[in-house]
Amino acid sequence: MPENTNQPRTELPELPRGLALAWGVAASPQRGPKREMSVERIVESAVAIADAEGLGAVSMAAVAKSLGFSPMSLYRYVTAKDDLLLLMEEEAVGLPPVPDGPVGDWRSGLTGIFNALVQVYVNHPWLLSIPVNGSPITPNNSAWLDAALGVLRETGLSQAERLAVALAISGQARWCGMVLVGYRQTALREGLDEDQFSRREAEFFDAVIDEAGYPHLRQVIDAQVFTSEYDPMSFGLHRLLDGIELHLQQAGGHETPSPEPPAYSIEDPQLLEDKRFKAADKAMREAQKALAAARKVLRQTEKARAQAATAARDRLQGR
Repeated sequence: MPENTNQPRTELPELPRGLALAWGVAASPQRGPKREMSVERIVESAVAIADAEGLGAVSMAAVAKSLGFSPMSLYRYVTAKDDLLLLMEEEAVGLPPVPDGPVGDWRSGLTGIFNALVQVYVNHPWLLSIPVNGSPITPNNSAWLDAALGVLRETGLSQAERLAVALAISGQARWCGMVLVGYRQTALREGLDEDQFSRREAEFFDAVIDEAGYPHLRQVIDAQVFTSEYDPMSFGLHRLLDGIELHLQQAGGHETPSPEPPAYSIEDPQLLEDKRFKAADKAMREAQKALAAARKVLRQTEKARAQAATAARDRLQGR
């Protein structure tokens, strides 16, 4: 008789301290200022510091000071900085929005999740500085993933495809958040609004990009794309959704995902231990530097030639 996989699990594996705290299954400290101190207060204080001063300002000492306790008091509740970061991320991410569109409108649902996740990054820019060290196995992060999977439940996508789509949406949101936060922080630091910052960037591009060295980028600049209302992030999201929709039409609702060729390849880090590979890799990087330097000289020469031609024509015309 096959095993019943729907039976509830009665035993949890031993979780790392940070995950145990996030899921509320960690043992409480036996000593410490229990009435005034809690994991929740510690995390809320750390998030407030990060929102105000950035992730670099967060330390056990800084959090303890903000709460009026010694750092050792905190360690009774949160034993490591990495655990604190995990709990801070969990607090800042919060819960996903409840879909407000009709059931089955997966495009609207995914767009809502995308927009809400981008807003999280804009509200808490320091989240983007926390490295990705594995799957986000915490309650709130799991809720975002579950929400995206739920939006796709009526699409006919396989379970594997639904997960792939959810990860693609979250990755696109993270990238959009990185760009928005980076632009806004730089503009704020330099005393510019976003329009002023965009215009200044366009002026920089216009000053250094010439047709000889970068003909295709020059065409984009001349078309005034950098100062237009066109939003490349929105374009990227909607083309991603178009691709999913096309896949659904072609798949015809089949539950079995077709095998995909690798979209990328990553070299095995062990290769770097091989002396011959290291030598070849170093030679390649040196050749790339030499090629970049040669291209720079070529652009400078072409620019000088164009300037000389212009001066010669002016002389011939008696200017």
